Amino acid sequence: MSYIANTPQEQQAMLQSMGLSSLEDLLETVPENVRLDRPLDLPLAMAEPDLKRLLNTMAARNKNLDTMISFLGAGTYDHAIPSVVPHLQRRSEFVTSYTPYQPEVSQGMLQAIYEFQTMVCQVTGLDIANASLYDGSTAMVEAVLLALGPGGRGEVVISTGVDPQYRRVLHTYAFARGFTVKEVPTRNGVTSPEDVSQALGPSTAAVVIQQPNFFGCIEDVRAIEPVVHKSRALFIATITEPASLSVLATPGEYGADIAVGEMMSFGNTMSYGAPALGFMAAKQKFMRLLPGRLVGQTVEEGGKKQTGYVLTLQTREQHIKRERATSNICTNQSLLAVGATIFLAALGKQGFYELGQLCVQKAHYAFRQITAIPGYEAAFSSPFFDEFVIKLPVRVARLQQHLEQANILGGYPLDESYPGMDNHMLFCVTETRTKEDIDYLVKVLQEVQA
Repeated sequence: MSYIANTPQEQQAMLQSMGLSSLEDLLETVPENVRLDRPLDLPLAMAEPDLKRLLNTMAARNKNLDTMISFLGAGTYDHAIPSVVPHLQRRSEFVTSYTPYQPEVSQGMLQAIYEFQTMVCQVTGLDIANASLYDGSTAMVEAVLLALGPGGRGEVVISTGVDPQYRRVLHTYAFARGFTVKEVPTRNGVTSPEDVSQALGPSTAAVVIQQPNFFGCIEDVRAIEPVVHKSRALFIATITEPASLSVLATPGEYGADIAVGEMMSFGNTMSYGAPALGFMAAKQKFMRLLPGRLVGQTVEEGGKKQTGYVLTLQTREQHIKRERATSNICTNQSLLAVGATIFLAALGKQGFYELGQLCVQKAHYAFRQITAIPGYEAAFSSPFFDEFVIKLPVRVARLQQHLEQANILGGYPLDESYPGMDNHMLFCVTETRTKEDIDYLVKVLQEVQA
């Protein structure tokens, strides 16, 4: 049970119980450069209508997809959401439900999670999936920790084609847990199997490859897989654009041991990047090592033998003996998982395939039109799905300003994460963009060049 100290006397008593004399002693470990050395810049209390007006004014400063044409991807994608998704996802029994510890009163949520797990297995081609995770980056780290085992020591090889934010999270965990991370550079936008082979060592526990990678390029995962398994390391596939699974080979087909990634863009809005929906699927042999929880299906004894759902496996120390726990992950993203489940069910197998086809066709049309403009060059010749990198003839900041004035959200500037890639922009074109949208982007790019 948490306790809030309301009076100065109560606060002092709590500090003394911790062996501290002041609040400053408690904050001693927080670096000075990140502390706020002034009061919060907030207005005085105001009437509710005035507060609402103020908040609406602040919110109006944000750019949104209702008023802007977006070509931004880089891990968060704009996919069309069938109207059935929010209508069902926002039902009170889904919105207000918490962890389904009591199956007798949580059958609806348990079934929804079970269906989510089933669909994750179907789109990844792997045997087992858990009931979702916080986001793609921590899902990737959980896969790495599984590969490292209980000792938590060893080496992880990861391509620089993996999302930079994911790699930063991995380095943070490595610093705290004591394992090492070795990054493999890309060539022509993709990871070379030869470079992966040279990076492998006797202590390598896992190799992490993103497919398609952060540049949008399609990795030669079938050539990388035997190199990884020859060294007895686990092959972890990271997927930030799940729509690619509709047309590309699944992780199960190219031999990945574990597939992790981000499924927020299925049935959920971009929402300025959050909340996210991490997923994790693996081969059957890793079932008892997966973090979080798994929902299982059963049949009641006697009578009509009706189908029932229950939390079958829970690997957190809250539920089992500490020494047998594999992770402290406890909360799954149920509401977002419900949205993704309804999204995939509404599309069906054929609709899912058509989604991928539209992304490929529209992205490649945009690529041809943009690279036909003098000065705009393709950064790589590797094949891609719905994202591609363009070398610009002007500074990224100038182009972004011009695009914004034209009500266009441009691509992701790569110099923020990749030193040396100045004036390189990552464009994304999904099924939501029309030919008119793409032609308008090309027209604006021509204006900037002129």
